[in-house]
Amino acid sequence: MTEKLIRNAYEAALTMTAVLLSWAIALWLEGVAGLHTDSVVLAVVLTVTLARTQRTADTRGRLSAPALLPAVSAVCALVGRLIATHYWLGAAVFTAGISLAIWIRRYGPAATGAGTLMTRPLVALLVVPGPALPPKAQGELVSWAWSALIGVLAWASVWLVRTVADRYGPWAAEADPGTPRRPSRLHPRPSTRMAVQMAAAVAASFTLGRLLYGDHWPWLVLTAYVVASGNRGRTDVLRKGVERFLGACAGTLLATGVAAVGITGHAAVAVLLAVLAVALWLRPLTYAYWAAGMTTALSLLLGYFGQDAQSLLPTRLAAIAVGAILSVGASWFLLPVQRPSWRRRTA
Repeated sequence: MTEKLIRNAYEAALTMTAVLLSWAIALWLEGVAGLHTDSVVLAVVLTVTLARTQRTADTRGRLSAPALLPAVSAVCALVGRLIATHYWLGAAVFTAGISLAIWIRRYGPAATGAGTLMTRPLVALLVVPGPALPPKAQGELVSWAWSALIGVLAWASVWLVRTVADRYGPWAAEADPGTPRRPSRLHPRPSTRMAVQMAAAVAASFTLGRLLYGDHWPWLVLTAYVVASGNRGRTDVLRKGVERFLGACAGTLLATGVAAVGITGHAAVAVLLAVLAVALWLRPLTYAYWAAGMTTALSLLLGYFGQDAQSLLPTRLAAIAVGAILSVGASWFLLPVQRPSWRRRTA
């Protein structure tokens, strides 16, 4: 366990180094080009999500990222604007995109990698505080062209740090061998089933999120995506839903304590980065640590933008619970993915 914690700390340090690099450059771009602060948040979110997959990606996977990511980031920026102006149409486009990224897994490892890259900017779109910000802080959100540039910036930061670490670090990256592709007896195929489940959970989350939580719909949609992604069966989705909720509860208590201390401004940003580093360190142990860290970090982020994040924590917990329930319901009752029985695996 000690060796694992040390290795996790090393990987978290590499990720945070890339995050700080992209954050510093994006902060400089914000001042030079007059961008909104959401451009900095987008750079951080993309870097965090890319670092996890690019570390174990093969050469083809690492080279395909700079080719696909800028275009996908630009499209996602347009989807974000579409959601802001025509919510239901934008929600339909988002749902189709996130499901397509899962459905194309049937075409092999290359398509799976491309689908993974497609989801990164879409997830970032849910984290970047657009409609959830107070009116005075919304301003002019990052444009599609800047989003494409920030996508390249995030990839370049991850690539630089990973290249140096692979050459001089104590541990070399281990390529992900993947899982052997075997003919499935399920009809429709597992990728189709997971795509349908994701579409149902995300579409329901967009609907209930808008009706029940107004501009805070991203909390519910993000939870529905996280719980349903990487579906390994009904039990796996249920476990992730419970861990997501318990972690959010712990993060709520931590964020309440930070708010009670009165940490604001640049100090809040420092605490946010520290919380993110600890969450990355403990994430491989259980997803609950990551959920707790992200809940705390997002609360600090909204507080930095002037929103009373403390009063919204109960609303956040309720939205997370509803999103988890929707994903669990879709995975259990809509074309469930059955894991092979013990007898079939041993055979």
